[in-house]
Amino acid sequence: MVYLLGVVLFALAILISVSLHEAGHMLTAKAFGMKVTRYFVGFGPTLWSFKRGETEYGVKGIPLGGFCKIVGMTPQDDDVEPGDEKRAMWRYPVWKRTIVMSAGSITHFALALVTLWIIAVSAGLPNPNFPNTEDGFKAEPAVIALAPCVVVENAARACQAGDPASPAGKAQLQDGDRITAVNGKPVSTWGDMLDVVRATPPGAATVDYVRDGKPATATVDLAAVQRPPLGDPKGATSAVSALGVALQPTTPTRVQYGPAAAFGATADFTGNMAVQTLHAMQRIPQKVPALWTAVTGGERDVDTPISVVGASRLGGEAVENNAWLVFFMLFVSLNFFIGVFNLLPLLPLDGGHIAIAWFERARSWLYARIGRADPGRVDYLKLMPITYAVILIGGAFTLLTVTADVVNPITLFSR
Repeated sequence: MVYLLGVVLFALAILISVSLHEAGHMLTAKAFGMKVTRYFVGFGPTLWSFKRGETEYGVKGIPLGGFCKIVGMTPQDDDVEPGDEKRAMWRYPVWKRTIVMSAGSITHFALALVTLWIIAVSAGLPNPNFPNTEDGFKAEPAVIALAPCVVVENAARACQAGDPASPAGKAQLQDGDRITAVNGKPVSTWGDMLDVVRATPPGAATVDYVRDGKPATATVDLAAVQRPPLGDPKGATSAVSALGVALQPTTPTRVQYGPAAAFGATADFTGNMAVQTLHAMQRIPQKVPALWTAVTGGERDVDTPISVVGASRLGGEAVENNAWLVFFMLFVSLNFFIGVFNLLPLLPLDGGHIAIAWFERARSWLYARIGRADPGRVDYLKLMPITYAVILIGGAFTLLTVTADVVNPITLFSR
């Protein structure tokens, strides 16, 4: 029940975000004097509505988004009533149309930024100095966290019956101990410790460590395992020794900020998120085969795209595991992605309308400079084949991601 509540809460958060997106279009259009005739949450049959002024507001039966109707978005629209010609959207200056069409994405960015600022002040944002590369982790002090067992073969899996116990645990080492030497060879970093342990033959070895500021020594029976060379996870495996520990980073994973400092931290985090979002969008075509593999019974790649269905399922897992920080970070990431995606210069996305408006403006300026007559507005009807192609490809991709999220979803927690 908690999981289902989380799914519903996240789906509701997405619906509110999309509704605010459309409200951004509506409010900016009204502010400039454009005529907005309809604003609805959802699609399909109307459940409830009322009219205030010239705009009808209401709720539709299928809660999968929302829309607002701005009169005369293109010169080819036939929804302009007599007397409203000057209020048709396409007649307004390009900068006003740009603001109206980008207001939806700006709303998503605002939701993400406000949520990030609240997180920065309350729970803290990821520490930019926390090591996020293998070399970074190797430079950390050799402070250990005991593993429950040693996996002999080279496999990333949970412990199973029959796996040998952690040698460090059997020797009474504890979480938080800092290793200083192995068989008399000094180590200062996690990378040093890995090098020395792997170069030591399996069997008895002395381990010097510091606990609560006091040095001590333990005799450990190092386990024999199969591992690839350090720094080359796909290399050929060989027999090496293992201590049965993991790194316990001393660098805090999150940093909490004051109200003023949180603005700068939020801006920095958003900049990094923008770069990651663009890289993720560039990789989408490469991930289609992986999605198809997930749908047809293969293992789901955690780096594949997810739909709103998958995001809602992850939100449900977060609530089920009381991981509200994960819930809200998912909300931030999704809003930021939707904001960026909607600005792509493709019809029928908002970015496509913006691109056409500025293309018209640039073309008019160029023709005026070379002494030719203004060619006028772009004929949207001629662009319909491209628009339909974008809708078809986008629809197929959405169907693929939704199917993968239903039959083979990505999970963050063990359930």
